[in-house]
Amino acid sequence: MKELAHLNHYLLRYKWHLFWGLVFVIISNIFQIVPAQLVRRSIDLVTNNISLYRSFSGTPQQEKYFSVFTQGILLYAVLILVMALLRGLFLYFVRQTLIVMSRRIEYDLKNDIFQHYQTLPLSFYRRNNTGDLMNRISEDVGRVRMYLGPSIMYGLQLFTLFIILIPVMFTISVKLTLFALIPLPILSFSIYYVNNIIERRSEEIQRSQSRLSTFVQEAFSGIRVLKSFNREKESIDRFTMENNEYKHQSLRLTRVQALFFPLMFGLIGLSTILTVYEGSVEVIEGTLTFGNIVEFVIYVNLLTWPVASLGWTSSLVQRAEASQKRINEFLKTKTDLVSEKNMERSIEGRIEFRNVSFTYPDTGIQAIRNVSFVLEPGDSLAIIGATGSGKSTVANLISRLYDVTSGEILIDGIPIADYNITCLRSQIGYVPQDVFLFSDTILNNIGFGLDQPDEEKIIQAARDADVYQNIMDFPQGFATRVGERGITLSGGQKQRVSIARAIVRQPRILMLDDALSAVDTKTENTILNSMRGVMRGRTTLIVSHRVSSAKLANKIIVLEDGGMAEAGTHETLMQLDGLYKELYERQMSSEVLED
Repeated sequence: MKELAHLNHYLLRYKWHLFWGLVFVIISNIFQIVPAQLVRRSIDLVTNNISLYRSFSGTPQQEKYFSVFTQGILLYAVLILVMALLRGLFLYFVRQTLIVMSRRIEYDLKNDIFQHYQTLPLSFYRRNNTGDLMNRISEDVGRVRMYLGPSIMYGLQLFTLFIILIPVMFTISVKLTLFALIPLPILSFSIYYVNNIIERRSEEIQRSQSRLSTFVQEAFSGIRVLKSFNREKESIDRFTMENNEYKHQSLRLTRVQALFFPLMFGLIGLSTILTVYEGSVEVIEGTLTFGNIVEFVIYVNLLTWPVASLGWTSSLVQRAEASQKRINEFLKTKTDLVSEKNMERSIEGRIEFRNVSFTYPDTGIQAIRNVSFVLEPGDSLAIIGATGSGKSTVANLISRLYDVTSGEILIDGIPIADYNITCLRSQIGYVPQDVFLFSDTILNNIGFGLDQPDEEKIIQAARDADVYQNIMDFPQGFATRVGERGITLSGGQKQRVSIARAIVRQPRILMLDDALSAVDTKTENTILNSMRGVMRGRTTLIVSHRVSSAKLANKIIVLEDGGMAEAGTHETLMQLDGLYKELYERQMSSEVLED
């Protein structure tokens, strides 16, 4: 229960649901105990008066006596029916308090987990896969809800029923009570044991289902590649293999589940037999009546499900504890990107790197080392280099997706760590190398960073990114849905939509991280020329492996293996006859050959 203690503040938040749930559980238990006593009275009424009724045989008094006799039986029947209806009503109230409480806590817990996920740094997502994150916020929270709802509800029902019912049974007959209760602990333990086997096999089925779903999702997402390489048969064979494994696990579970109800009803039957046997002995001895036997049989049946549920709820608590431990593991993970002064201000756009080095914490790879440069407001800087030279890392550090390992980054002369992260990022337009579009309309994808959608700004951003005409060529224009990860768009269209999404915010700092890698040279020139106006007055960082992308920049830095190899303008770097000139001539030659 140590891990589940995290949920106590949620239970305190909904304490009145818990309180009234307990009250309704007690009342509903009373309304299921009283009918057993009414049944006992009605049976005793029959057995005690049947001989007297027969003694009036053949006389007018017999009919009168029968009329009075049936009125008494009818009264008991009506009272039993009323009790059943009242119990049903209060069981409804029980679920409307305790189960509703569990659903509300589930809602709050999911929100808290998702909100916490948003605060965690990019390094956290590099260490953990998406499937695990989703499982903890969905399946694990669902298991915790089963503890908060059914486990607490059935636990309260069992606890209060025992407190109320056992003393009543002992007042009638201690010996008969012990006989009736003997099989119940065995029943609870047996169900606990069988249920644990069921849970283990259910988890195996879940893992098999997860593998099957992952395979199918990948097959459908990569259907183009699959068909291009003519691997349909291999894909079908692998699916059949995974599906056979799922079938095998399901059949193993079915065999165990088949034991559940026979075991439960067998032990219930044993308890009933012992009750009837010992009760009959005491009836013969004259210490009990026939009504007492029937009353005890009803009591045994009342205790059966709560006792049987004890094993089930114990298993639920174990599963919830394991799930909450997994949830707590992430909730206890804190971001290391903390704003030291939480400063909120409009930035002008001056960027300064002072001997900045950075090593990725999860891999230990040093991405950049001793990088220094100054970029004045409104200036533009191109960072050129081969794949793996550290170009994208510079953009990630300016967005403060990571903190530097050593050195210092200043924005407008103020350490970047002093800024409120939300305020800083709201003034940066970032086009990442790996373009991601949401499964939504083009309009909403471009306007993603706006607090309030502004169609005029969105259209202008599309024009500036040279994607407006492509959008208008679609039958639904800006209302076109782009599909999962923008699959309906070409690579170049996705990149230009991503550029439009960055510039629609009118940021003070604009960063293009290899944003034109999927477009041809002609389209690249068109986009860059149309962005001259967008870049005017904004500090712009162009990260690219293409030398041609640097033509709009005032300054150029060439990175090699994380270090600054060269720096200057296009003209000065060409005169150096170094790495930049080599890259430039090589890429120009490639473009001539392509033409």
